[in-house]
Amino acid sequence: MRRTSLPLLGSALVVVVAACGDNETPPPEKNAYASAEPEPLPCVPNLDGKIEARELSPQLGVTATYLVSPAGTERAVDLVGTERDGKRSWSLGLDFADDQVARIAAQKLEGKWYAAEFAGLTDAFVTPIDAGGLTEGVYTHDESAFSLHGVASASPDGPNKTLLKYDRPIALYRFPLAPGVTYSTTGEVRNGTFRGLPYAGRDTYEVRVDAAGELSLPDFTVTQALRVRTKVTISPAAGQVTTQRQTSFLFECLGELARATSKLDEPDEDFTTATELRRLGLAP
Repeated sequence: MRRTSLPLLGSALVVVVAACGDNETPPPEKNAYASAEPEPLPCVPNLDGKIEARELSPQLGVTATYLVSPAGTERAVDLVGTERDGKRSWSLGLDFADDQVARIAAQKLEGKWYAAEFAGLTDAFVTPIDAGGLTEGVYTHDESAFSLHGVASASPDGPNKTLLKYDRPIALYRFPLAPGVTYSTTGEVRNGTFRGLPYAGRDTYEVRVDAAGELSLPDFTVTQALRVRTKVTISPAAGQVTTQRQTSFLFECLGELARATSKLDEPDEDFTTATELRRLGLAP
């Protein structure tokens, strides 16, 4: 049976080919393949040395992948960088074997357990504050600023329930961002909840954009990143005043490329030990 099956198949092919040969009607001409026009990018960097509002606009549902140092692990960082021929550069490209992966995306405020507390906001959105996604920030974005309106735990259940709403928006980034820009914003929290306990206090954010230059990361390099220094002072109604510093590197359209967070009450803005280092990058 195996021997007779092959000739039968060959005979069938001969009949088909012969039939095609008898048909003298020429086949219709086909058009050359035409590629579809690529979708325009929502944002294209113009490398003008500043970041406008449209170049830091949130994209709901778009995930950014960050390489993050594990909780409780300190990283040595060089936030000063080097300067050569008038050009500054920073290197944050070391590959750490114990880095972990955080995938962060902006989400709608609707559906969150705390949404009613921020009902008056226009086009508000939410992103995780900590890399583990246990705490979320409520933000808005307009032509003047990228603003933080409050902080809440991702879940209303358990001992870590948190809900802190500012009486006025905290301007994290005022547009346009460019070297030389500096400002301070203070927001007060009344009748809040912090880890299950009643809370009231005042938070002050001091922001300074002080340099631009090349930034090297594990997976890519950009030529015109902005260094943004933020000092946060937390003054609870009852308890000790604490400060913490954060140095971020931002780039047009990509947003925050890297972030180093200091120890509590760090006096040096060029701190060399970070309690958390996160960098935009690739991950399996």
